Formats: sequence, C-alpha cells, structure tokens
Amino acid sequence: MNKKQLIECVPNFSEGRDLSIIKQITDEIESVEGVRLLNVDPGKATNRTVVTFVGEPEAVCEAAFRAIKKAGELIDMRKHKGEHPRMGATDVCPLVPISNISMEETAAYAVKLAKRVGEELQIPVYLYEEAQPDKSRSNLSVIRAGEYEGFFEKIKLPEWKPDFGPDTMDAKRGATVIGARDFLIAFNVNLNTTSTRRANAIAFDVREAGRMVEENGIKVNKPGSLKAVKAIGWYIEEYGIAQISMNLTNIRITPLHIAFDEVCRKAEARGVRVTGSELVGLVPLKALTDAGKYFLRKQKRSTGVPEKELIRIAIKSMGLDELAPFKPEERIIEYLLENKEEKKLLRRTLEDFSHDLASESPAPGGGSVSAYVGALGVALAAMVANLSSHKRGWDDRWEEFSEYAEKAEQLKSELLLLVDADTAAFHGVMQAMSLPKKTDEEKQIRHEAIREATRKAMEVPFRIMELATESMELIKAMAETGNPNSVSDAGVGALCARTAVAGAFLNVRINATGYDDKEYINKLLAQCQDLLQKAESLEKEILKIVNEKIGI
Repeated sequence: MNKKQLIECVPNFSEGRDLSIIKQITDEIESVEGVRLLNVDPGKATNRTVVTFVGEPEAVCEAAFRAIKKAGELIDMRKHKGEHPRMGATDVCPLVPISNISMEETAAYAVKLAKRVGEELQIPVYLYEEAQPDKSRSNLSVIRAGEYEGFFEKIKLPEWKPDFGPDTMDAKRGATVIGARDFLIAFNVNLNTTSTRRANAIAFDVREAGRMVEENGIKVNKPGSLKAVKAIGWYIEEYGIAQISMNLTNIRITPLHIAFDEVCRKAEARGVRVTGSELVGLVPLKALTDAGKYFLRKQKRSTGVPEKELIRIAIKSMGLDELAPFKPEERIIEYLLENKEEKKLLRRTLEDFSHDLASESPAPGGGSVSAYVGALGVALAAMVANLSSHKRGWDDRWEEFSEYAEKAEQLKSELLLLVDADTAAFHGVMQAMSLPKKTDEEKQIRHEAIREATRKAMEVPFRIMELATESMELIKAMAETGNPNSVSDAGVGALCARTAVAGAFLNVRINATGYDDKEYINKLLAQCQDLLQKAESLEKEILKIVNEKIGI
C-alpha cells in the first residue's frame, strides 16, 4: 500500500500591506482540492507575504501555478517598495519534500512547474537550489542580486538568460525564482542565563559560519561545529531568558536532535545550562520520530515503540514543552493534513468496534477484522522484542531486539491503516454500483468504476496477506530467540497472523467472483495460495517451538 507523498510550498509574494490582494492569491491556492493552506504571514515593512501550503505534488504545483498567475495579475512591481530584496510579483517559490518523496523527485516537480510558468504565463523563471543543475547560479541571493530594478539589464546578459520564459524583463510582473530546497526548521534553545553575550558565544560555537578569530595577527574565519545551521543569541524579555535562535536549513545534514545536543555540549563548556527548547512554526513528523529514536538509543533502549511514544520522548528529551504546551496534532505537518475519515475505525474503542461489527451494516466486516487481527499478531511480536531488549543480563543484545521491534512496529502501523482501507474499498464498490445506468455511456462508466473498485477491494486484503505472512518470520524469530517467559505470546501472535492471512484470502476470493479479468484473477489467487501455504507452514513451525519451550 503506497504511502501518500507530501511536499510543502512556501511562495513569497511582493505584497504585504493590501490584505485584499493577499486574500485573492490565497483563495486561488485553496481552490485546489487536496491542498491545505497552513500559514499566511504578511509583513508591512518588507511589503512581502510568505505563504505556506502542503499537499500531494501535483495538487501543490497546480495551486502554486494559480497563485503565481493571480499575483502577476494583481501586483504591479513598478509601484512596489519594500525593505526585503525582490525581483518579481512572486519573488521566490520553493518546493520542499515533506513525506515519502525524495529531493530529486521534488526538484523534478519544481522544474515542471517552472517550465509551465515560463511558457504559459510568459514570466522569466530561474531555477534555484536543488532544481538548478548549474551550481554557479543556484544560490537565491546570487540570482536576485540587482533586484527588480537591475534585472532589466541583467536579464540581457548571456549568463543570466532565464531557464524558462522570455529573456526580457516583465515590467509589471518582474521575474521569479522556482526551485527545491530542504525543509527549514526555526528552533530556539533556552538557556539558564539572561546574558545575550553568553548566548551569542554559544551560537557562534555551533553555527556553520562560526566567528572571526585572530591567528598570528591575521583575522581568519573559524567555522562552527554544525553544518547547515544559522544561529544567533538573543534575550527574550517575555520569558526572562536568553536563547540560541537557530535556522536548520538542511535537516538531513543536521537533524533537530543533533543541533539540540550540540548546543547542550557547547553551553556546558561555557558554564551555561540548557533548560529546554521551542519550535517556531511547523515540523515534519520524521524530525520528531528520528529524535525520539536518537534519545532512546542513547539510553540503550528499544526504538520499536509506537509513533506516539517516539514523539513523547522527543518532546521530553528536548524540553519542547518548557515555555508552552507542545501539541503534536497542531505542530506536525502530517497530522494537520490527516484525513480523519481514513482512520475512522482506528479512532473507535474496542467496545465500539465490536458494536460496529455486530450491526446490520456489512462494513466493517471480515477484511477489516483480518487486518486488525494481523496487527495484534505482530504487536505481540513487538512486545516480545521489547521485553527481550530490556531483559536483565541481555544488555549486549538490546540492538538486535530493537531492530526486530522496529520492524514489527512498521508492519503493525501498515496493517492498522488497512483496517479502514478495507472498509473504504467496500464502500467504493457500493458507490460504483449506485452510478446511473440509463444510457450506453453511463453503463460503460459504471462498468469501469465497478471494475476499478472491485480490483481495489481485492488489492487491500491481498496486501493484508502479504504483511501478515511477512510478520510470521519475525514472530518465529521471537519464539526462537526472544525472552523465554514470553514464548506463549509469540505463539498467540502466530495464531493471529495465520488467521489474518486466511481471513483476508476469503475476502480476495469473494471479490474475485465479480471481476471479469480471468488471467489477473488466476494469477492473484495463485499468489494468495502460496502466501496461505507459507503462513500455515510457519504457524506449525512456530507452535512446535512454543510447545517445546513450554514443555507441558
């Protein structure tokens, strides 16, 4: 089951005073289905608005295109004045990979967007950062040098021919820069001092730019210890403390937790204590789950724990809740974008779920139960792995069992998503069957919709079979090598997993009866038979191990 790809777009528009213009631009963004507008930050002095929105790549690119088009219609650069450097109505438009998408893929979307803007809107467009193959012109400040006023001549130079669009400056709309960059995290670390001087000293210790020092009578630059980090020290009167204010410009190079720990080390060396931290704005889920795993590893504890626990560990380890409550559902990008309907059953209590099953409604049904039983089976494997990781006397094996637990947690998470996915697939078939069928065209549309929905209704339980069978290898390892006091739990896990495989197979078969591609069905059912046989064989092997270890 493919996970949703998410990218962020942070366009900067050269208007920060006329809120009606800003609203018309953001309305264009919100008109695109699947895009979530997260933040609009207008600045009067800079006469510039920074907008943040997120969604799947195609939807985000469409929203960005509409916004750039509307900004060009409403903003007149001939009349624009502001403190911030700028070169066009849409000054810069970066795409940022957020979830399940690589930087290379994001850069490809940026190039595609830039080409469309240049060709369809006839605006000069420059690529920057990861989207720009020519590194001599990939830096935004280098591209923008000379600004709007200077670009009428600069654009005529061969070395500054735009990547897309006309090679003459548009007087009204100016030029724009489109590219792909890493997510930028604004992160402040709290200190037990009021001294801005001490805070700045620590900031200079860690920031990539470092500080100027004198060596043999010559001033030279001494870089700081963290790459892709900008930092400064300041005093916050509201809190009565000094902070290290950082911008983490590439969290692949310097993640959140590494920046925090390094500030802690440099502060201690200067006799200062770190008391906590705060995040400004939003953060990708991975930044916090990676932090949670990092701090658990430092304790030599298993990282195979639920996502919610990893986030809690990250918050507590970095003191993100020192100055104000940290609410993950309001600060993590993926949580803000979450479709509540996609996890409707997962949000139910066990009692409510059983009531749903017992009702006269045909969904949720056996497919959802198979997914949930599979999740329970691999959850038991995770439990055995975690107990083994923390078992007294097995300290030298904690990493081995932590890896098992983490794998089990991944399988459990996907199986849980399939609880709702199976019910959604059933509803998809019902919706397709309810389509009108009066004309030949309607009949054809209905037939294709039913066909597509039926295939989905087979793919979901087939994926349940794959995951549950895969989990049995892990369950077997826990029965063989895990904490012997929990071997019965591994046995129950095997029974659950095999039940999930067999139950999901029934759902594949019943949906296969309504599908007209016999070649596809025969191939799918053969794959299912192989999975079922493998699961049954593994179940016997696991139960043999379990029974021998129990002994009576």
